[in-house]
Amino acid sequence: MTTFEIEPGQLFIGGQWREAADGARTEVVDPSRGAVVTTVAAAGAADVDAAVRAAREAYDGGVWSGLSGRERGRVLHRVSELIRENVEEIAELESLDVGKPISLCRPVDVLTAADEYEFNAALAQTLDGATRDTPMNALAYTRRGPLGVVAAITPFNFPLILSSSKLAPALAAGNTIVHKPADETPLSALYMARLLQRAGVPDGVVNVVTGTGPVAGDALLRHPGVDKVAFTGSTAVGRHAASVAGEALKPVTMELGGNAAHVVFEDADLEKAVGAVIKGFVFNTGQFCMGGPRLLVARSVYSTLLGILADAVPGVPVGDPRLPETVVGPMAGEKHLKKVEEYVELARKEGGRIVCGGERLDLDGGYYYRPTVIADLPNDSRVVQEEIFGPVLTVQPFDSEDEAVALANSTPYGLASGVQTTNLARAHRVADRLQAGIVWINDWAMLDPAVPFGGVKDSGFGREYGPEALAGYTKVKSVVVSLD
Repeated sequence: MTTFEIEPGQLFIGGQWREAADGARTEVVDPSRGAVVTTVAAAGAADVDAAVRAAREAYDGGVWSGLSGRERGRVLHRVSELIRENVEEIAELESLDVGKPISLCRPVDVLTAADEYEFNAALAQTLDGATRDTPMNALAYTRRGPLGVVAAITPFNFPLILSSSKLAPALAAGNTIVHKPADETPLSALYMARLLQRAGVPDGVVNVVTGTGPVAGDALLRHPGVDKVAFTGSTAVGRHAASVAGEALKPVTMELGGNAAHVVFEDADLEKAVGAVIKGFVFNTGQFCMGGPRLLVARSVYSTLLGILADAVPGVPVGDPRLPETVVGPMAGEKHLKKVEEYVELARKEGGRIVCGGERLDLDGGYYYRPTVIADLPNDSRVVQEEIFGPVLTVQPFDSEDEAVALANSTPYGLASGVQTTNLARAHRVADRLQAGIVWINDWAMLDPAVPFGGVKDSGFGREYGPEALAGYTKVKSVVVSLD
């Protein structure tokens, strides 16, 4: 793994780098060592206002929205190329910032971002309308165009992917953007601002304001110059964001929390199922809104599967994310580590049996937690019902297909679900009954920019990825021409 110098980050507004108006800065910590690696500007309300004004000026000036979809597509395709040309540097930066294993950053985070820009480069040319047959003596047709200035607010766990899933379709549609990344993990957002500028995105079209949610994030949500809010984060903060946007009648996309159930039926291929189950709860150290932290197992194979997990999970390599053999890195910050510890302690008090894990891993001062499997918890346990957001798996038995579906649907969340079965009819039948925005059959986390994802219930609304995401950044205008 190579190293490179990380400059103290500044705000990127109107194509220029600048300090916060009051000079405020905040620290960025390497979670694998608990050490400060750099500082970035902490934007205030005045900085957010400057960013929104820059985005509005660029939008109203037509420097981006005035281009044809094909012209915008060429620039976005160049963004994808530049990401691929700099894959090692971007992967290293994301790994350092979030604590992700470098071996996963390359193929997952970086190349997924490249795919997202490439996919939307093609979609940029598809923004056409339609003629409508009516009984009127008139020509009726629709036009689809951009919304205006988009506020993109992204979380700490997948900074590069979750910013790309907003910026790429918003840009493809012709919008301008103010991006507020998570205060804990802002580095790839600042890197991408440079890269987008190099690719030919005009000044003012993409602006990046780093800082805290209560200050910079709230100022962005409340700014009257914002036309659309795209938010990914916790359900609690999402409720606030949607409420603020709703007061101003602004359209929103909300990709919120999750607590997905992974259902293993008695006819499942257990060898394949175990691999999917482990991936579903340890990937990204469990900091994955579409993770599978709830395992529901047919009673006839319950003990067998618990035994396999007890043997297999402790062997998953946990450690320094810079090492190629590492599968599970640290939590992204100390507060996230403490939250996991509190939930595991609560599980003990609620009668849960710790099958494996259940403790910190003392390594280099980092925020590590051993992958943990918990059995014997009742379904109404807080540990089962709430989103832990760490490498913790609860395991529950069921006796029938109806019970499995009822248990899977019993939490307030509905982002993802999974089914392990060799019965094709059952796979389709159960997938149809699960209350989730995406259902995986016989694997977990199969994602692609062409496949939309998003939630139901407390997991939000709207979709990212696919043509559905692009549609969410557009407005439709109807034109009716009298032929009398």
